Amino acid sequence: MFKDQILEFLNNYGVPNGFSNLLASGLIFISIVLIVLIINFIGRIIILSFFRRIAKSTANAFDDLLIKNKVPRLLSFVPSLFFLFWIIPIYNEDLLIILEALTIILFIVTVKSVLGTVKDYFKLSSSLKHIPIDSYIQVVMLFLWFIGIILILSVLTGREIGTFLASLGALSAIIILVFRDTILGFVSSIQITVNDTVRIGDWITMKGSDADGTVIEVNLSTVKVQNFDNTITTIPTYKLVSDSFINWRGMEESKGRRIKRSLLIKPSSVKFLENDDIEKLKKVDLISDYIKSRVKEINNHNTKNNIDKSMLLNGRNLTNLGLFRVYVEKYLKNHPMTNDNLTLMCRQLEPTSQGIPIQIYTFSKDKEWTKYEGLTSDIFDHLLSSVKYFDLECFELNQSISS
Repeated sequence: MFKDQILEFLNNYGVPNGFSNLLASGLIFISIVLIVLIINFIGRIIILSFFRRIAKSTANAFDDLLIKNKVPRLLSFVPSLFFLFWIIPIYNEDLLIILEALTIILFIVTVKSVLGTVKDYFKLSSSLKHIPIDSYIQVVMLFLWFIGIILILSVLTGREIGTFLASLGALSAIIILVFRDTILGFVSSIQITVNDTVRIGDWITMKGSDADGTVIEVNLSTVKVQNFDNTITTIPTYKLVSDSFINWRGMEESKGRRIKRSLLIKPSSVKFLENDDIEKLKKVDLISDYIKSRVKEINNHNTKNNIDKSMLLNGRNLTNLGLFRVYVEKYLKNHPMTNDNLTLMCRQLEPTSQGIPIQIYTFSKDKEWTKYEGLTSDIFDHLLSSVKYFDLECFELNQSISS
């Protein structure tokens, strides 16, 4: 209709028929493009200002994230599409199938932006950020693109959707083989979420994959771990179900972080304490009362049983190693940064060729890595310095060989 009027106008001015037909088509095309651009420009201003007004009036971050992920910008194409669906059949019906295909793509891209907004919102929320939303979004997007491609092929070829689905059924074995990791990742993501195995923000250690750091992303195919040296380790998602790893979340949520380390004492330095040794150690405030009560108990036992104490080996005696273990426990209980509500002990392990291991087992109140290591070092600095006051010696390889 419009083209006929333009042709009649051009012919009236003596424009040749062949050229006038081409010129009329070009003018109509340019006019449609200009109108689409104007509609899109006006629609973008109106829709974007509407979203910004809502974002300013609400405290919720979701509408701000919609703007950030360009959802209003994509929605501004909708009025232009309505216009094109009205004008294209009049101009050239053959272009309608291309427009339909573009509409399907626009719909999928818009859904992707909305899902991206949901993902960003989850990561901002302290109660939701641990959920591996990336995996589910990727599954939804795979499904949407799968349906979208079938619809686009159906529109462009004019064939029924069932024809393509039947072809895919015949190729199902190949599809399963190609998407094996994706399917495994999806199943693993569900298992991880249901069993609460891993959350974003968890500290995990997986020796087989050289991963030791914080989980920063859990998606359909991979889990990304930022190691403490700031490198990134990528682990297949299904490995978190099939392989073993350490999740330190339990420690971080508990009331303390365990300190479990040993001192190696030379066996030759262990001895029974004589009266002079005992009197000297009574000056140690932490164990003074303990020594007095134990000496009284031991003396009563030895007197009652007529023990010959001319030889120190006879009867019951205090040892320097035993008192050192008591001192260590008292020291740890009185330390302001250890949690004495959790297990706290100093125990002797089975002797080795390198000495007698005296193991300290306690929990640090502060679980932050650098402070924890600092506390552990401070404790063992003190204990290593204390050993000599009990006439004990720590194992030294060179000294052991020379002796």
